[in-house]
Amino acid sequence: MEQFTGKVWVLDDDIDTDIIIPTEYLAMKTIEEMRQYAFSPLRPELASKITSGDILVAGKNFGCGSSREQAPEVVKALGIRCVIAKSFARIFFRNAINNGLLLIEQPDLHDRIKEGDTITVTVNQAIEAGGKQYPITSLPGNLVEIIEAGGLVKAMRRRNGRI
Repeated sequence: MEQFTGKVWVLDDDIDTDIIIPTEYLAMKTIEEMRQYAFSPLRPELASKITSGDILVAGKNFGCGSSREQAPEVVKALGIRCVIAKSFARIFFRNAINNGLLLIEQPDLHDRIKEGDTITVTVNQAIEAGGKQYPITSLPGNLVEIIEAGGLVKAMRRRNGRI
C-alpha cells in the first residue's frame, strides 16, 4: 500500500473550476504557464506557496462548475500529491482521475485540520493527522491503475504494451 506525507493547504466548500483556474488564463498555451494563476480569485498567493508533495484539504463539492480538464491538470502541475475533500463534483472527479490526480473523499478531516499541518495518507486505507486515524474508502482497482500510471492515456499505453 502506497503511503506518503505532506503539508496541508485548507480550502472551503464549493471551490469551483473558475477558482481553480480562471477562464481568462485558459488561452495560455501550456498548463505550466497557467499554474501560477491557480486559485487566484480566492487566494492569489497560494500557487506560489505550494510545493511538490503538498496536499489540499477541502470541504464539500470541490471542483464544481464548468467541466474543464485544465482544472485538475493545474492542481497536479502545482505538485499537489492529492486532494482530500468531503465531496467532489463528479465531472471533476473523473477529469482528475483521467489526469492521474489522486482524490480522496473523507467527511471529517476538513473540520479537524489546520493549514500547515502535516498528514500521512495510506492509499485505500486511512489518513493519519494529529495522532488520529481517518478511514477512507478504497478506490476501485481500475482507477488506481490510472492514477499510478499518471493518467488514462498512459494507463492504456501501459496496458497495451506501448509505454
